[in-house]
Amino acid sequence: MTDDRTITQGHSAVAFVLATLLLLAGALPACARIIPVGPHRGLTLPSQAALVARDGDTITIDTGIYRDCAVWRAAHLTIEGRGPNVEIADMTCADRGIFIVTGANTTIRNLTFSGAHGAGHNAAGILALADNLTVENARFVNNENGILVGGGPGSRVRISGSTFLGNGSCAGACAHGVYAGEPIALLEVVYCRFLNTRTAHHVKSRARETIVANNEIADGDDGTSSYLIDIPNGGDVSIMHNELQKGPKSSNPAVAISIGEEAGRHPTSRLIVRDNRFVSSLPEATIFVRNSTQLPVTLTGNVLMGKVVPLNGLGAVAPQ
Repeated sequence: MTDDRTITQGHSAVAFVLATLLLLAGALPACARIIPVGPHRGLTLPSQAALVARDGDTITIDTGIYRDCAVWRAAHLTIEGRGPNVEIADMTCADRGIFIVTGANTTIRNLTFSGAHGAGHNAAGILALADNLTVENARFVNNENGILVGGGPGSRVRISGSTFLGNGSCAGACAHGVYAGEPIALLEVVYCRFLNTRTAHHVKSRARETIVANNEIADGDDGTSSYLIDIPNGGDVSIMHNELQKGPKSSNPAVAISIGEEAGRHPTSRLIVRDNRFVSSLPEATIFVRNSTQLPVTLTGNVLMGKVVPLNGLGAVAPQ
């Protein structure tokens, strides 16, 4: 495990700034606080706020580009951009993430994360290691992973209103637009936009329940993604009201949505794939849904355009 000295290495706070932070930490009241960050504030970097944040605090970050990374250890934090164009860019803590979240029940909103790259090719805009993450109205641009989340069996992750552009890598272990690992309870991705994901998957979920609804998930002309949605361990799945497109440069032209291909380790009692619009821009036939679980899936109300095989595996296709 990486120790704190390694995680914070590379931040160049001079001695008097560190002393000021320690004084602030001792002087502020025990109740939840608002901690402003900005070029003209007492704290000029998100990493400085992370050093003094306590449970329940709200961190507001002014407009600007911050060449920084931060490890957030306190719980029940809200970290939000104040105004437009708040970008955290081009640095990773411990070679793993621009923001590393180790405190539970964190909300992050109105921020852009760009240029997360690491030696293992698995760095993330947000790496969340604790339970219950909420991400709202954020942007993830040209990272290896956009969001990479773990957590315990009760953890619930909700990502809404966010944009993912040009994320992904399979230079090492594959990194994705969004990747939720075991054994979390729920991944919910709603009203988001994924475009031009590279090599890996737009959305990959090992959660026991996965909801993907009202999103645009598209390769575009130049994206090289594998699956649009990959749910390798099964579980309960709802994929509804999405605009989906597989592009001509896809690295996996065979399948758009894959469910349960790794033996379906999670119990599966609900598979819903309905009211989606899928366009294949490939010259060869593409399977829309490959169901490798033992529960039949019914495809209902989906509009399929191009050379598309609606279903491979157990289930039925209802008339449009």
